[in-house]
Amino acid sequence: MCAQHSDLEYEDEFAEAPPAGPSKTRRKREMHELQALGEALVALPAERLARVPLPEALREAVQDARRFSSHGAHRRQLQYIGRLMRTVDAEPIRAALEAVRHQSAQDAAAHQRLERLRARLLESDEALHDIKTQWPHADLQHLRTLARNARKEAAAAKPPRAARELFRQLRTLADGAAAPAPEEDANDE
Repeated sequence: MCAQHSDLEYEDEFAEAPPAGPSKTRRKREMHELQALGEALVALPAERLARVPLPEALREAVQDARRFSSHGAHRRQLQYIGRLMRTVDAEPIRAALEAVRHQSAQDAAAHQRLERLRARLLESDEALHDIKTQWPHADLQHLRTLARNARKEAAAAKPPRAARELFRQLRTLADGAAAPAPEEDANDE
């Protein structure tokens, strides 16, 4: 019996203790996620990066990573950014990055809506009615002229100068600003 008792003590002595913290695999996964978050910060345009709340050291590291053209130096800088990310609370950065991505998606959707409106306007002048109901202050005459000129340019296989100007006018309307007066009216004064 005594031998059985000593075997139990021996087994208890080497039994696995519960882990003190997250597993090594989980820690590595979190480090890779933080490095990926840092890479996403490096990929952001400067004006969008300015909206993300970052500690100064991390902001400088991200700006340095943008400057490096050497693959090895860029990779090392991204690893450094990953190390810096471990020392900060990543949740506000994730939330701000998600807000920036959401804004980008909204901007892309608005751009596509304006492209579809311009395409409808280039097909026929019936889209002018929709423009008038959506933007009562719109200069329909100027838009009609631009659409007619864009149709002529497309038929003659010329560069789409008027179509681009038409899109700019629609974007100005969508942004809430009044469309600038046509150039001919500005010269009459």
